[in-house]
Amino acid sequence: MIALEIAGLSKVYGTTRALDGVDLTVEAGTVHCVLGENGAGKSTLCHAVGGSLTPTAGSMSLFGTGYAPRRPKEAIEAGVAMVHQHFSLVPTLTVAENLRLLRVTSLKGRLARLEERYGLTVPLDETVGDLPLGVRQRVEIVKALLREPRLLVLDEPTGVLGPAEVDALLATCRRIADDGGAVVLVTHKLGEVARVADAATVLRGGKVAGSVIANLDAATLVPLMIGRPADDLAPVLAGTLGIEERGGTQEKREITGEPVLRLTDVSVKRQGGGYLLDHVNLAIAPGEIVGVAGVEGNGQTELIHVLSGALLPDEGTVELAGTDLTRATPARRTETGLGVVPEDRHHEGCVPTLDVATNLYLGRLGEFRRRTRLLDRKRMRRAAAAVIERHGISAPGPAAPMSALSGGNQQKVVLARELALDPLICLAAAQPTRGLDVGAVDAVLGRIRAAAAQGAAVLVVSSELGELLALCDRVVVAYRGKLFEAGTRDEIAHLMLGTEAAA
Repeated sequence: MIALEIAGLSKVYGTTRALDGVDLTVEAGTVHCVLGENGAGKSTLCHAVGGSLTPTAGSMSLFGTGYAPRRPKEAIEAGVAMVHQHFSLVPTLTVAENLRLLRVTSLKGRLARLEERYGLTVPLDETVGDLPLGVRQRVEIVKALLREPRLLVLDEPTGVLGPAEVDALLATCRRIADDGGAVVLVTHKLGEVARVADAATVLRGGKVAGSVIANLDAATLVPLMIGRPADDLAPVLAGTLGIEERGGTQEKREITGEPVLRLTDVSVKRQGGGYLLDHVNLAIAPGEIVGVAGVEGNGQTELIHVLSGALLPDEGTVELAGTDLTRATPARRTETGLGVVPEDRHHEGCVPTLDVATNLYLGRLGEFRRRTRLLDRKRMRRAAAAVIERHGISAPGPAAPMSALSGGNQQKVVLARELALDPLICLAAAQPTRGLDVGAVDAVLGRIRAAAAQGAAVLVVSSELGELLALCDRVVVAYRGKLFEAGTRDEIAHLMLGTEAAA
């Protein structure tokens, strides 16, 4: 039986065709993956199915019945639930309070069934804003499943999940399909496609580049996604592509020079006792790339927040090129040459209501002020247009609001802004490739290497261990607020689980 059938679906914004005659068939009892480059139309397709936008043309049917939702409520009533790329939870409320907003009957009973069937548990009494991103994503998934949907649409759900959580989510998708439902899973991670998908559809430029029901591997899918073979991409992408790593860690470079970034006994106390960061010591030399691996929630978020100035340490010092930045403002850190790419680009890395040009030059707007102190927006947008082209950002133009860009292209804007600092003494990037297609990942990692080659110290926090091993000169592991030096993949794995750390 066909769960979802889409015929000739189009969505036009002015002169932009976000979707152009898309045909898609999702069988009941299957997991159907949707792939494509950033800006290919994947999220637009999800929003059309989820009822949050109305297509310009085309039709849809759901389990054999005509389907044309005008708002999300109608989609939910029809049995469609969607997990959006950006969180929809109320951060000031607890998890339980967020779930009660659904007004579903027998909430406790449904939660118990989800735990029994899928192994999904959520911290009901915790405030959502205090939760790590991975846990927030799990709450979003539970929220969708509480509605007991016939069709579940997941827009990039695994970007903020650790390996164990990804495994659990993919198993959940499989069980939903085995129970007779259907799952549409949007992902950039081809390893996930190979593990769970029954079929896949690739979008390029708003059109269907191809549909595949066999050979769901990188060699088949990458050319459809980016128009060139998988072998043309750098070996550092092995982890992202889900293929065997080529060479393990990169060839070791000789790193010389005194460290320019120093964290000395940096601690952040946990409310109620204990530490979120526990006397962390870290030193990075010019040109060195250091990776931070670890299961999410072990201090990586707090480490980046301390570097950005969003969180002041209770103990210890942060120094950059001899300057004490422990209690410096974010603006002062930028002036000193510290670029920070936060893990939550949507809420921390950009201002969605401002245009792309303004976001590209946040912190440097003074460069475009006239004598009247007003901004010379024409000059700023001309400069932004050059950056957009150089970094391959897909945007309607520098005057477009950031909210008009796909999540991956928002990430490119944030990274381009930080890489453009002059001087760039240190770059700290949290999950820099999260939400990016394989071609964009290739470009981003290349720019990180180029920044290091030009003398910047680089710190990369990532859940993609394959990327860290291939990109970094050394890898440290975050575990319970501490950082541990690691060498081989096996050592890293043991430290992530705490076995080596405990020993």
